[in-house]
Amino acid sequence: MRAFKLLIAGMLLLSISTTSDALRAAPADTARVVLVVHGGAGTITRDRMTPEREQQYRAALREALEAGYRVLQEGGTSLDAVVAAIRILEDSPLFNAGRGAVLTSEGTAELDASIMDGRTLQAGAVAGVKTVKNPILLARRVMEASPHVMLIGRGAETFAQEQGLELVPNEYFILPERREQLRRMKERGMGAVPELQEHAYGTVGAVALDRYGNLAAGTSTGGIMGKRFGRVGDSPIIGAGTYADNAACAISATGQGEYFIRAAIAHEIVALMKYAGLTVEQAAAAAIHGTLTRMGGTGGVIALDRNGRAAMVFNTEGMYRGYVDEHGHITIQIYRD
Repeated sequence: MRAFKLLIAGMLLLSISTTSDALRAAPADTARVVLVVHGGAGTITRDRMTPEREQQYRAALREALEAGYRVLQEGGTSLDAVVAAIRILEDSPLFNAGRGAVLTSEGTAELDASIMDGRTLQAGAVAGVKTVKNPILLARRVMEASPHVMLIGRGAETFAQEQGLELVPNEYFILPERREQLRRMKERGMGAVPELQEHAYGTVGAVALDRYGNLAAGTSTGGIMGKRFGRVGDSPIIGAGTYADNAACAISATGQGEYFIRAAIAHEIVALMKYAGLTVEQAAAAAIHGTLTRMGGTGGVIALDRNGRAAMVFNTEGMYRGYVDEHGHITIQIYRD
């Protein structure tokens, strides 16, 4: 009897594995192309946002969406679209990624990024880089031009140089307002400076579905303001802040990275879809409003399934987010309501 039960269990596991592999390789039900982006979650409210500043954020998100969607329309892959969108956000001084990143306690910028291919489950990530202009480009090179998934620090930067990527001084990333934010934080403490909370846990990310039915996800960040040098959050951790699987969905997260790592939030969403049969919206809500909130963590995710259904779920007061649907319509949102 025990041998029979083991045989049945093995057959079930094989069936699940075979089904997942088939879904991963199969095209989506329709030839939709969809792109979703985010620019971080946190204490983002109308009373702290001037009309001019809000317009700047909306314009930057729109530019990222247009860049990524243009790639998809021209037959590019979901990976290409994710990189195109994130590069725009990394180059913008508005977001906590690339230029404009928050600073470590030592006053330097340390950047993390990751990318994942939902068709092959290949992934690349970098952490603690200080001179790579676009960390998302380096993450992709790690995935495609090395046998590794993650490179960190000096090793990652040496690899970037070997790959011919653009390097810049660390000062390129540091804005005067970030120095001022760090100064005030040190003087009064993060909790005593409410206006810093908007950027306390920021990140940028994108998820895409291409015309070939393949998903991809990418995330890039400067981490958290005043972090200890050498700290790494969830953004470059595959399964925590980034994940993509054609059998379920693609996810990019933003928030308190330590909680996302401990709960493997990105992979939990995929698992809830694959093994519990939840929709992308249900799975994202269960992970954010359930698991993350119960742990005391804050943040959010953008997620996109293989049929172009998107979810943008967060438990903070706001999240910079937007998407382009299969008809090319752009929607951009910032606040909870």
